[in-house]
Amino acid sequence: MGLYSNNYKQSLVSPEDFWADAASSIVWDKPWDCVLDSTKAPYYRWFSGAQLNTCYNAVDRHVNEGRAEQAALIYDSPVSQTQITYSYQQLLDEVARLAGVLSNLDVVKGDRVLIYMPMIPEGVIAMLACARIGAVHSVVFGGFAANELSTRIDDAKPKVILAASCGLEASRIIEYKPLVDEAIDLSDHKPSNTIVLQRPQATATMQEGRDIDWATAVASANAVDCVSVAATDPLYILYTSGTTGQPKGVVRDNGGHAVAMMWTMKYLYNIQPGEVFWAASDIGWVVGHSYICYGPLLNGSTTLIYEGKPVGTPDPGAFWRVISEHKVVSLFTAPTALRAIRKEDPDCDHIKKYDMSNMRALFLAGERCDPDTLYWAQDKLQVPVVDHWWQTETGWSIAANCLGLEVFPVKPGSPTKPVPGYDVQFLDDSGQPVAAGQMGAIAIKLPLPPGTFPTLWQNDERFFSSYLETFPGYYETGDAGYVDEDGYVYIMGRTDDVINVAGHRLSTGAMEEVIAAHPDVAECAVIGVADKLKGQAPMGFAVLQSGANRDADDVVKELIALMREKIGPVAAFKLATIVKRLPKTRSGKILRATMRSIADGVAYKVPATIDDMSTLDEITENLKALGYPKSA
Repeated sequence: MGLYSNNYKQSLVSPEDFWADAASSIVWDKPWDCVLDSTKAPYYRWFSGAQLNTCYNAVDRHVNEGRAEQAALIYDSPVSQTQITYSYQQLLDEVARLAGVLSNLDVVKGDRVLIYMPMIPEGVIAMLACARIGAVHSVVFGGFAANELSTRIDDAKPKVILAASCGLEASRIIEYKPLVDEAIDLSDHKPSNTIVLQRPQATATMQEGRDIDWATAVASANAVDCVSVAATDPLYILYTSGTTGQPKGVVRDNGGHAVAMMWTMKYLYNIQPGEVFWAASDIGWVVGHSYICYGPLLNGSTTLIYEGKPVGTPDPGAFWRVISEHKVVSLFTAPTALRAIRKEDPDCDHIKKYDMSNMRALFLAGERCDPDTLYWAQDKLQVPVVDHWWQTETGWSIAANCLGLEVFPVKPGSPTKPVPGYDVQFLDDSGQPVAAGQMGAIAIKLPLPPGTFPTLWQNDERFFSSYLETFPGYYETGDAGYVDEDGYVYIMGRTDDVINVAGHRLSTGAMEEVIAAHPDVAECAVIGVADKLKGQAPMGFAVLQSGANRDADDVVKELIALMREKIGPVAAFKLATIVKRLPKTRSGKILRATMRSIADGVAYKVPATIDDMSTLDEITENLKALGYPKSA
């Protein structure tokens, strides 16, 4: 039996022993009373009774253990032409003083702090400063619109907001402060203060009595020490789209999270302390939490913050430059990024300009990696390409090729095998396992391993109804797929109506609410259609109100503008059409899956319960007018 098989078996047969051993890599202020607390099952908790501080383990510990002068964080921003390296000692100084600023504003253990920052070092510093004093941070991606931000303010009820004056893209400056001000105006909950980092590219207007200048406050603040918290206390809240349009606040605890992050850095990513690991994501997403901020730093490695794009900043060689200059050993990105690079530089000529000899592996996640992209990456990079599958809710990979354990042959379309800790099952509608090769709903037998979410923020009921109710004793992933005869997992798609746009999970329900709010729209549907670059793209279908004498093109333009305003540019909503009727079953259910099949050009079976076949004919004609299905 190989190293992977031994670890996987032990993690399922003796999870307490397996994770207790993994937990020895963390510095604890107080040991646990029990490794796995099942007293409130299915609400399991890991390392009950233990105390620690995540910031101490990520920063102070390394200074104390001789890594003070080692690079902790490298900032590379081609859009602002800036590069800064922070040693662990410098990072500690910055974090401890920002924590002092928060303490001066009466932020204490358990209080929430909302972070609305671009990809700059201060974003990670803000996360660590919160962790240092036991405050619960909630990072919101800077591309989200004011109303989306306001829903998160009302749910998390932060005492303080940390924000930058702006974010930068290759061709424009996005001012953040007006969005924050509007979000606060829209919110019932009013934060006491907003701490604003003034970037030179845009100066934010400050509101007297509420807004505080970041640089001034940090300059006059005293450094504060770490506050010990319970292993089961929340470290952060990260909101993910729900099918109802109301975001779900995924909670991550301190103890299990630290243990899982350390384990994955060593055994999944095969990264050693002192090596440079780059997750080309954003701190607003779970990848940014796990593998820009916490994972590499807990491991004593060097993390990289990149403010740029895979192409256009300035060219499709941007990623290869960063890897070469900073001696990155592993890159973690989304297949979308590779597709963008491939589109601009199909022969990957730009890579020839750079020394890539330090790079050992490429990790892909956020969406299913199509075989063509996988083959292209393997050919051009000449390193193992690991497609791995995980979710915001889990916080780390469910299925992967664990390079620190045992390297398996790659099968295109598969993220390889379940990671130790995850008892992955494929179930039919009645909750019974299906045979190898047969499609089923993917569920994970409880308890979930450490580092996954114990619940939703102040909403145990929704946690249960959303994830645990369908298959008693299991976590319902919402994905469908199958396992082959070799134990390789295949993820074939979502079982709900959340679509994946360039790795960002977006709710079609929330988009439909936006379209339905247009005064001329009677009803609508949004589906995700296949997109070579982004994986999926949202497409809207709208039926106009009777008597709405409007030009269809004008309405479509208004819907696109409305979506950008309400959801934000992250939705990439550019496809919409006006139809006379939507195809439905006799009971009134819109046939979204059938519409998606027509758009993607895949075979489908017309439901026996369809109300009127002619509605599908109209959908087909409208899709043809939009250029769908795309030719292969």
